[in-house]
Amino acid sequence: MPPIELISGIIGFILTLLIFSYLIGDNPLFRSAVYIFIGVSSGYAAVVVWHYVLMPKLFLPLGSADPNQLVFLAAPLILSVSLLAKLSPRISWLGSFAMALLVGVGAATALSGAVIGTLIPQSRAAMDAFDSPSFFELIEGGVMLAGTVLTLIYFQFSAKRAADGSVKRNAVLEFLAWLGRIFIAITFGVLFAGVYMAALTAMLERLSSIINFVKPFLGL
Repeated sequence: MPPIELISGIIGFILTLLIFSYLIGDNPLFRSAVYIFIGVSSGYAAVVVWHYVLMPKLFLPLGSADPNQLVFLAAPLILSVSLLAKLSPRISWLGSFAMALLVGVGAATALSGAVIGTLIPQSRAAMDAFDSPSFFELIEGGVMLAGTVLTLIYFQFSAKRAADGSVKRNAVLEFLAWLGRIFIAITFGVLFAGVYMAALTAMLERLSSIINFVKPFLGL
């Protein structure tokens, strides 16, 4: 076995045992593995940001002799520097505009992504299912369309004030929202099963790697 593979195998073996130590409860060994994971992930993220964002899109263009490009970089540079003011409570207000801009752009991106990438394709897929003459596919399309509509009704929060002063939704909408809750519960159940299967697959893979790593030392 090459030395690099041996060292990486030993490190992976030790870290796997540290993670599995959580089976006996939270302990310093498990926390050490978690800290290593967080540190490595943070370092990797920092390297990616440096090589693929800061260097090619900020520092290298700053060395350009094109004045138009320098003017174009002025706004993101100022906003980036103002975010550093958040490190000090006394001048943190200087970074409020940049932070608000980040939150606004992030919210708009998430909203448009949900509408364009999820809501519209889901509605279109539910409607396209009715193009098939097959009876079972028509039923499938009806279930898809009903799930989409009922789920949207569940998140419809308009209500009227009753005579006793309480705020209640229409009885029909309340019943449809209850049906939408069933679709949401089924969706969460399927997602949980998928996450569980992924975790189980990862655990089996790590156990298999441990067995394959130990076999040569046991002469098997």
